[in-house]
Amino acid sequence: MLLKILHQTSYRYDRPIRHGLFQLRLHPKSGRGQEVRSWSARIEGGTREVTFMDQFDNQVDLVSAHAHASEVVVTGEGEVEVKDSSGIFGDHRGNVPLWLYTRETEATRPGSGIRQLAEAFSAEWQESPDEGGDITFLHAMSAKVLSRISYRPGTTDPTTRAEDALAAGTGVCQDHAHVFLAASRCLGFPARYVSGYLESGDSGSEQAGHAWAEVHVKGLGWVGFDVSNGISPDDRYVRVATGLDCQDAAPVRGMRLGDAAESMTVSLQVTQQ
Repeated sequence: MLLKILHQTSYRYDRPIRHGLFQLRLHPKSGRGQEVRSWSARIEGGTREVTFMDQFDNQVDLVSAHAHASEVVVTGEGEVEVKDSSGIFGDHRGNVPLWLYTRETEATRPGSGIRQLAEAFSAEWQESPDEGGDITFLHAMSAKVLSRISYRPGTTDPTTRAEDALAAGTGVCQDHAHVFLAASRCLGFPARYVSGYLESGDSGSEQAGHAWAEVHVKGLGWVGFDVSNGISPDDRYVRVATGLDCQDAAPVRGMRLGDAAESMTVSLQVTQQ
């Protein structure tokens, strides 16, 4: 499937800022299951200072805001050809060792709620194991997480911890992924966060990107689990960035100097060509 993506993030300030710095992780990479046909990132109100690959092999553009800017607009646009690989990304590669993906972060550190969910579900599963092995188990645990956290936009934000989202019982794809990552790591699975895009089949217009999890399964390597939709990613999904949690894979992260009030708007279109 050929997908066309137009992703625009606008930062507006009620007065000019003295300095602003942004990290962009917007550039999808060609790899198993996807080929980037074309991609460009445009910056209005800022300058691209350097481009580099981070420790998770994500392409990062470091952008500085123009002096006294009152608006910075970042636009990513391009076309990506995607094939359905049943969610299997394959063997672990890169500079980061596999064991690092068992590490807790502030966002994914399990409390009593997540530990109880993971351990109780694992114990219940072992009483009547399925022939599908780890894959079937992880899909079932994904469904369990979704049953505990209703999809409700606006109830959480990028700083919400997995344990808090589970306790509240509401959240979005970020929270589903974080809780699933935390539970998987509790059970010894290396797991990572993935940010990207999803062609939803509706109008093609979305308010934000999508997020899911990948778990390293023996014999298969990295396998994707979209908890929010109850499936493994198929040819409607475009992978962009990975990390231990949403902070590592955020499309845009920024900081500024000055006391200006900030507002952010996001516009996203993902359409099949």
